[in-house]
Amino acid sequence: MKTFCILFTFTLVGACATTKYSTKIENLKANIKLADSTLVVNYANTISEKELSTHLYQFASDDFKGRKVGEAGQKKAAQFLKSYYQNENIASPLGGSNYYQTVPSSFLSNEIKASENVMAYVKGAENAEEVIIISAHLDHLGVSDSGEIHNGADDDGSGNVAIMEIAQAFNLAKKDGHAPKRSLLFIHFTAEEIGKRGSQFYTQNPVFPIENTVANLNIDMIGRVDDAHLTNKNYIYLIGSDRLSKELHYTSEKVNDAYFDMNLDYTYNVEGQRNNYYKRSDHYSFAEHDVPVIFYFNGEHDDYHEVTDTPEKIDYNLLETRTKLIFATAWQLANQEHRIANDDNSIFLK
Repeated sequence: MKTFCILFTFTLVGACATTKYSTKIENLKANIKLADSTLVVNYANTISEKELSTHLYQFASDDFKGRKVGEAGQKKAAQFLKSYYQNENIASPLGGSNYYQTVPSSFLSNEIKASENVMAYVKGAENAEEVIIISAHLDHLGVSDSGEIHNGADDDGSGNVAIMEIAQAFNLAKKDGHAPKRSLLFIHFTAEEIGKRGSQFYTQNPVFPIENTVANLNIDMIGRVDDAHLTNKNYIYLIGSDRLSKELHYTSEKVNDAYFDMNLDYTYNVEGQRNNYYKRSDHYSFAEHDVPVIFYFNGEHDDYHEVTDTPEKIDYNLLETRTKLIFATAWQLANQEHRIANDDNSIFLK
């Protein structure tokens, strides 16, 4: 009987703890207030599959020779991105015409030439010191031993053109008098394919203090459909969204529920998942510094890291929808009243 009573007491304590935590989560959800829906929709609709396609056919063309880090094709891709931002009158965070953060050869490898992260910036109107970073990697695998070009249309051409369209949408909003409250920093990282070296360099040498970085939304392959979703392609894998900030996770879900109703698939977010995607792209460089992250990913397909990853295989309508989802999430993070918090600092989870 004594054993029964002790066990019964433990059961009640566990139940109470679970109930209290559930209440905190509900309070957190209730305190997420969506930004002006009319503005979100208006500027999300400036993102088009036509422009995404135009950009990607250039970015993943043979002219860029597979964008191998440090090589001429990668530098041509960097110049393409810089020219785009200059033509769109989207500023550099470094000032003037300098859109490059140089990553020295010594940080990459003695066998690899110095490279560059490409950055653009939309300054916030109220809490400008707080920064949301949207990222993708610009490098790829170069040319095969047999002379075939790895165009990298999905990996990660899709992420780069998504950033271009998102940056344009935020800049248009600012021109129309609807500047975001917080700042947006758009980074095209180099050297992801050799171990996330571009993002590691940035987090060790940030343009804005890491403690002022609200979140990193990282885009790495969002233009295709994997085998698990052939019968319902209205999905995107989200990885890392709840690892550091439950508030980021539920904000992301609330935005999706309000505007898109996509299937947010968390299959690869499970801790211990054998592919370990949580540590395999540039977002992880920020997570290591306790910055909340979301990694957007369509899953692998037969053309992953093959010379057959070409622009005509991209689903541009789906790429548009996914890009709009990321834009709307960034808009919410940039414009809501309070800065999202890590779980350790969240007033809603205490």
